[in-house]
Amino acid sequence: MKNTTIKLLFMVSMLQSSLGFAGAVDDPLISKFMFDQMESRGAEGGNPFVLSGQFWLGHDLNKLWIKTEFERNNGSTEEAEIQALYSKAVAPYWDVQMGIRSDLGVDSSPNRNWAVFGFQGLAPYFFEIDTAFFIGENGRTALRFEAEYEILFTQKLILTPEIEVNFYGENDPQTRVGTGLSDSEVGLRLRYEFRRNFAPYIGLVKTNTFNKTADYSRIDGQLVSDSQFVIGIRAWF
Repeated sequence: MKNTTIKLLFMVSMLQSSLGFAGAVDDPLISKFMFDQMESRGAEGGNPFVLSGQFWLGHDLNKLWIKTEFERNNGSTEEAEIQALYSKAVAPYWDVQMGIRSDLGVDSSPNRNWAVFGFQGLAPYFFEIDTAFFIGENGRTALRFEAEYEILFTQKLILTPEIEVNFYGENDPQTRVGTGLSDSEVGLRLRYEFRRNFAPYIGLVKTNTFNKTADYSRIDGQLVSDSQFVIGIRAWF
């Protein structure tokens, strides 16, 4: 845990230094902090609290990104991930990102550290895409794909379908993930923007595990498929 924190702080320091030389009078340093999901879920076996957020700092072409995901259930942390990334704009609406990801060990699970190579942007028809390839210790590999789309009923009432899928290159019994398609999450959230930067929402989330990951879930007495009602807040500043 200590080594992971030192690595993250070192990378953030290096990125901030590089960003400091990129600015100009007509390209000011700007930042944004967003909670994409800050929600409680109704699920069998508990009511997990999920927090997914991101922070970026930089100029038009070069930015530092911090991405985090946490999940707590019944008073214990079940998932904790943080990424520190350098982001470079390579085309209108598209950034290439690289850096490090750390899966913080919870319960008896060990820490897992990864190098990150990915891209993020706006695809045709306004689909927001975030995908990354991860290279971990001892030759571990993983791939994540995320996409979402906004359907505007009014300027304030917005429906957002979204999907996330994860693939792994090999079995990892200690973290309970299996090779190939490991898990997916499909969500549908309806939010109302009282202000542009503050929007409560309700929705439904469907989670699934597959292949060897599903086998681990069965061994641990966990569901391989679950539908959850969610209520939460989306906010940024």
